[in-house]
Amino acid sequence: MSNQIRASSSLIRRLKQQMSNPAVLIQTRSFTPSEGQRPVIVHKRSLDILHDPWFNKGTAFSMTERDRLDLRGLLPPNVMSTDQQIERFMVDLKRLEVQARDGPTDPNALAKWRILNRLHDRNETMYYKVLIANIEEYAPIVYTPTVGLVCQNYSGLFRRPRGMYFSAEDRGEMKSMVYNWPAEQVDMIVVTDGSRILGLGDLGVQGIGIAVGKLDLYVAAAGINPQRVLPIMIDVGTTNEKLLKDPLYLGLQEHRLDGDEYVSVIDEFMEAIFTRWPNVIVQFEDFQSKWAFKLLQRYRYKYRMFNDDVQGTAGVAVAGLLGAVRAQGRSMIDFPKQKIVVAGAGSAGLGVLNAARKTMARMLGNNESAFDSARSQFWVVDAKGLITEDRENIDPDAKPFARKVNEISRQGLWEGASLVEVVQQVKPDVLLGLSAVGGLFSKEVLEAMRGSTSTRPAIFAMSNPTNNAECTPEEAFSIVGDNIIFASGSPFKDVDLGNGHIGHCNQGNNMYLFPGVGLGTLLSGSRIISDGMLQAAAECLAEYMTEEEVVKGKIYPSISSIRNITKEVAAAVVKEALEEDLAEGYRGVDARELQRFNQEELLEFVELNMWHPEYPTLVYRNE
Repeated sequence: MSNQIRASSSLIRRLKQQMSNPAVLIQTRSFTPSEGQRPVIVHKRSLDILHDPWFNKGTAFSMTERDRLDLRGLLPPNVMSTDQQIERFMVDLKRLEVQARDGPTDPNALAKWRILNRLHDRNETMYYKVLIANIEEYAPIVYTPTVGLVCQNYSGLFRRPRGMYFSAEDRGEMKSMVYNWPAEQVDMIVVTDGSRILGLGDLGVQGIGIAVGKLDLYVAAAGINPQRVLPIMIDVGTTNEKLLKDPLYLGLQEHRLDGDEYVSVIDEFMEAIFTRWPNVIVQFEDFQSKWAFKLLQRYRYKYRMFNDDVQGTAGVAVAGLLGAVRAQGRSMIDFPKQKIVVAGAGSAGLGVLNAARKTMARMLGNNESAFDSARSQFWVVDAKGLITEDRENIDPDAKPFARKVNEISRQGLWEGASLVEVVQQVKPDVLLGLSAVGGLFSKEVLEAMRGSTSTRPAIFAMSNPTNNAECTPEEAFSIVGDNIIFASGSPFKDVDLGNGHIGHCNQGNNMYLFPGVGLGTLLSGSRIISDGMLQAAAECLAEYMTEEEVVKGKIYPSISSIRNITKEVAAAVVKEALEEDLAEGYRGVDARELQRFNQEELLEFVELNMWHPEYPTLVYRNE
């Protein structure tokens, strides 16, 4: 055995020993993901402990703990196991959810959200145990598509504060108010300004629901400790006239700030957050396109931050595009030959375009000519039609993808050509929708896809929530044909094609990537989140599926295996951070030690640092 292998194996053993150390911890509400089994000292007893969702175990408190914490008589006498608690909750959930019928695709969606939210309020450990065990069923409840309905009704649903609210009224006070949050350490923040919630537009302060839901997925998928996550809403007003006139609206009832005033609020917020928690990772979520790119470029090389709509959506889409190439029976290295028509030039659409172009360019040699060649594989259509160099007042972020006049004239196209006209002339391998316009892939557009030069064309209807999907899988398979690859942003059921054949609906869920990107960044100690780290995550996801699966049209894995997917993605991100010399290590494990890990040890290191929802032993001590 080499010295390097001995050293890395020794480190893994040391980490395991540290993580099983029975040393008692003082209650700080910030113990590490690996410390869930250690005894925890708390400074509260009796009803106070039962009303604290971080430490409440409900009927699972042992009799010894009941005596130690003055709980005897405050709970029914039968001590229940965690499994019994979950069984009791699930029976209650199934009974209660039928009493309300509401929701975008699931008639009981909002009822389920309410019941899960009540559990979250009283017992966090059990909440995450339920969520992880039923992630495929409940991810669409705690996040998209149900979270859109939650945000629309958030003022009426608000019961218990969760997260923090920074507003335009707090200018000059943010550096002090950040200390109002009780946790001494925060690993992950999701922040929104509520300006573009999914495809629902400006929902103002009600957008906090997005940040809460996203962090639930960080905990469930990546094992980020729930005591070290923080959802944040930045309220700078709203353009939503309905909210401005609603007497029950909880946010600032004034028009949204813009320009330098807006930027100054975000600047002050970022400085305040990183002053208190210099190693935190901040994910920007659902900022309108106007600001998404500008803020990303403003902060990405100064702080550990990324924008999931721009970069996360892009990574998942690129992974799907690479998977589609594999499903066509080709190698991923053939990706630069794909002809791709993109519908939508907002933050998500442009994020995907830039990421896909960089992936193609890297495969072609990563030089100027490679980037130019990659650019020529895309045709971008927005609300005004095909974007060309003749476009007046063209968005600077879309300009690199504007088609040259001589190119499109040879193809029989022109500035502003409609989507159906572009599809008819280009005959693309992939039709990619990121428009937030429900039904945009009309019967005529889908019929035009029959002319694709690909043996197995791909249709990606990626807009969220469900009502904004460009088409349904039933429409795509019935009109274009059985031999297509279909992917969507929201969950749809597979399509029965008859004769025992299934048309697989692949959900290109950002959940496949952002938890792994966050966890990998955290564990590597990378100073920034680089394009290379994001690309490594996307390529890892694309390679996750077996050849047998992609041949059947499956290009994304089952959400039920999300923790294993996240572990693989996080390891790929750590590895890339090390290769780019960005890693600085994590909690006593420096970059030199991480470099010694082989792939198996790196995966084990990631697994050891993922939080699991287990009740810790609680010990009371007077302050």
